[in-house]
Amino acid sequence: MPGLSQRTEVFTDSVIRRMTRVSNRYGAVNLSQGFPDFDPPKELTDALMAVAPRGPHQYALTWGAQNFREALAKKQEHFSGMRVNPDEEIVVTCGSTEAMMAAMMSVCDPGDKVVVFSPFYENYGADAILSGAKPIYVPLVPPDFGFDADVLEAAIRQPGVKALILCNPSNPCGKVFTREELATIAELAIRYDIFAITDEVYEHIVYKPYEHIYMATLPGMRERTIICSSLSKTYSITGWRLGYVMAVPEVIDRVKKVHDFLTVGAAAPLMEAAVTALQSGDAYYEWLQQKYTHMKDLFVGGLKERGIVCTEPQGAYYVLVDISEFGYADDEEFCIDLAREVGVGAVPGSSFFKEDVNHLIRFHFAKQDETLKEALQRLEGIGKLKR
Repeated sequence: MPGLSQRTEVFTDSVIRRMTRVSNRYGAVNLSQGFPDFDPPKELTDALMAVAPRGPHQYALTWGAQNFREALAKKQEHFSGMRVNPDEEIVVTCGSTEAMMAAMMSVCDPGDKVVVFSPFYENYGADAILSGAKPIYVPLVPPDFGFDADVLEAAIRQPGVKALILCNPSNPCGKVFTREELATIAELAIRYDIFAITDEVYEHIVYKPYEHIYMATLPGMRERTIICSSLSKTYSITGWRLGYVMAVPEVIDRVKKVHDFLTVGAAAPLMEAAVTALQSGDAYYEWLQQKYTHMKDLFVGGLKERGIVCTEPQGAYYVLVDISEFGYADDEEFCIDLAREVGVGAVPGSSFFKEDVNHLIRFHFAKQDETLKEALQRLEGIGKLKR
């Protein structure tokens, strides 16, 4: 057999998806992979039913259907105040996963470096490596997951740094970056002439009093911010795989070329139906925030009532749990035992940290009340895992 690429040897398969398989194997409540167990808005599913008989069923324009891009641009302007040209500044992708990959491949050459905050969503390191770039990690420090500006600058000023990846709100730690923190990042990005690639899929899942601020709206950042996002989390349609990249035309021209050869285009009938969601009024997003606040209070509050040490998310729908008291040296082993013996699925925290972290696991709480209550009831038996 001919030799295989060495590039993929430096990372494993997705730990998150692996833990879903573990949950399924043991019949555990799956709080590992972050997808809801409730339906999308009825208006959206009704729109999909209406699209099914009439179409479109063939290729849309490679970088996204016209009406979908126009609806995206209007929504972005409404929430950020930033005007986006739907013809020159948007590429619709197959989920934010492709959006991040296309953005990375558009600005990074082999040998470049990319700064990544740790903890991080596991794809970021792989994205950098597949782009031929080297990830440089900067720690976010618990309990508020702030960063040291001097450490960040030392990472950014290294020769060959091309971009910084910013997940805001953050998966897995639920951090929402403050305006002051974003201003620090922006000042360094401008000073050292790098891009900010932002993953903003949780932009509408933020808990009071925290506020999501778009990096691209800060002074001097419009031309050097590449926004990556999707409809998956906001409208509970993770399986529709509708993502997008927003950036200035010079960047988008590159993204279009990469995207064309990665996936050709997103699904035409799903884009057509999803225009309905993008035209939702403010009441929907207020309801969404209330819904997720309720789920957070129910689940995180339930963990604390049971004496389980955990973080308090500021945004997104994840919570980190400290398992130090259980005596495990391997957090993945703990998660497997948790699924098998207790019946709840989680993700080992070590998959999110560059640092040597084996005492944290991640739950997600984008679930119906009944699911969360069942998980909490099962977690009452977590004490049996103590060594």
